[in-house]
Amino acid sequence: MKKIASLLILVVVALSLFNCGGNKNNVVKIGVYEPASGDNGAGGKQETLGVQYANKLSPTVVIGGKEYQVQLEIVDNESSNDKAVTAASELVSKGVSVVLGSYGSGVSIAASDTFANADIPAIGITCTNPQVTQGNKHYFRICFLDPFQGTVLANFAVDNFKAKKAYCLAKLGDDYSVGLCNYFIEAFKKLGGTVVFETFPEGTSDFAAYVANAKNQGADVFFSPVSIEAAALIIEQASTQGLSVPVLAGDTWDSNVVLAAAKGSNVQVFVTTFFVEGSTETKVVDFVNGFRNYINTDATAKTNNGGDDEISAVSAMGFDAYYTALEALKNAGSTKGSDVMKALPSTKYTGVSGIIEFDETGDAKRDVAYVKKVNNTTAKWEFIAVQKVK
Repeated sequence: MKKIASLLILVVVALSLFNCGGNKNNVVKIGVYEPASGDNGAGGKQETLGVQYANKLSPTVVIGGKEYQVQLEIVDNESSNDKAVTAASELVSKGVSVVLGSYGSGVSIAASDTFANADIPAIGITCTNPQVTQGNKHYFRICFLDPFQGTVLANFAVDNFKAKKAYCLAKLGDDYSVGLCNYFIEAFKKLGGTVVFETFPEGTSDFAAYVANAKNQGADVFFSPVSIEAAALIIEQASTQGLSVPVLAGDTWDSNVVLAAAKGSNVQVFVTTFFVEGSTETKVVDFVNGFRNYINTDATAKTNNGGDDEISAVSAMGFDAYYTALEALKNAGSTKGSDVMKALPSTKYTGVSGIIEFDETGDAKRDVAYVKKVNNTTAKWEFIAVQKVK
């Protein structure tokens, strides 16, 4: 009897050890492909924060009846198309099942083939250029597109400021800012407006001549959907030169860096974005309160958020992208990238930014954008309008 009891104890211990080991081995990896440095580093860090916060709340997922720990594999694409493939290849080598990112359409496009060749799907969070998803079956996105955003901004300029002439400024060779300017220009001209369009080269830090040209040309609005770093310099020059016309930009300017740059000035800054605080929906309220607490109780997170607890729309989108990835993994019943890719077209998730589902191209079905304005006294965002295309 003693021998039998001893054997039973050994069996129980062995099973216990096996189960513990089994749980440890049940890990699914989600790649986070974002800039943490370069022109878009500030925005990339905020987008990543949304993913990290979601992972903190939901660190596990049940796939095919088994519980998996979700491990984030985070790489820095350095806001550079030249570094994009190296960063993407690192995620492939780490065995991720799905990739989230990137902030910045150019690096998303540059890394696309790397993910495609590895049979790994990617979910764009705020990369708005149409080329990200065009002609492929592996790249999806949860945000609206630049043709829509550019048209929304053109409508807003005409509806709210009776604008007849627009000055547009983009970074030379940048898929995002050049593309969005082109869509704005196309829509603005259809509405009867005229446009002055200029580009600036890589490494530009003095925007005095561009602001002066906008003033000299008699523009009614100044449109420049460029990086956050460039945005701060443009606002500085606009303030110095007393630019009195509204400054419009796309989702990249939805940042506390822009709030800080505009504080105390007379520069009117308006941006289109994906998410705004103020909703009374429980899901949104819980996110806002929880994320702000997360930022204020984690020193590293607060630093990556720019040093304050302002909630950027890209953080909300990162949060939603993580849960969309979990839904896709559950629907796939597998951690294999090709299976997750097949499951994504039918995946649907209601997030803090609204309902997320995909069309036949892999793009999100979005038909509204939010417009916000900087309050120059409080350095806070003010909600202005829900803008649709006419």
